[in-house]
Amino acid sequence: MIRYSLRCHREHEFEAWFRSSADYDKGTGTACPMCGSDKVEKILMAPAVAGTKKKDQSNESGKAAKVRLAAGPDPRMKEMREALKEIRRQVTENADYVGDRFAEEARKIHFNESEARAIYGEATSEEAQSLLEEGVEFQPLPSLPEDRN
Repeated sequence: MIRYSLRCHREHEFEAWFRSSADYDKGTGTACPMCGSDKVEKILMAPAVAGTKKKDQSNESGKAAKVRLAAGPDPRMKEMREALKEIRRQVTENADYVGDRFAEEARKIHFNESEARAIYGEATSEEAQSLLEEGVEFQPLPSLPEDRN
């Protein structure tokens, strides 16, 4: 799996995971979670670098220099979380919940064996992969930190 930092044409920044860089290059239909735009591009992201131990810098008296740092919550993260909550609310209010029959129902709709309608539910990663290979369009619902509590 590879994670990319992305930005849509409306300047919304977000991250997405792909099985490989080739999957991103194929254009897997990644859309901006804030506005739904499918015009996205990769942006510069900081590499994950393992830390190294260094000796503390010393001041004139020979004592280790200390710097006090403070960080507050990033307001952009709050906005993103609220946008994701709104997406989930819209889906759950306007779509039929099909539970673990999601893959089966999505296929029926895709192949016109069932009436077209908005649905949501659960699917295993194998079922999701199979849907992708068959050309069935879907988007995972965003998970939120409070969902894991």
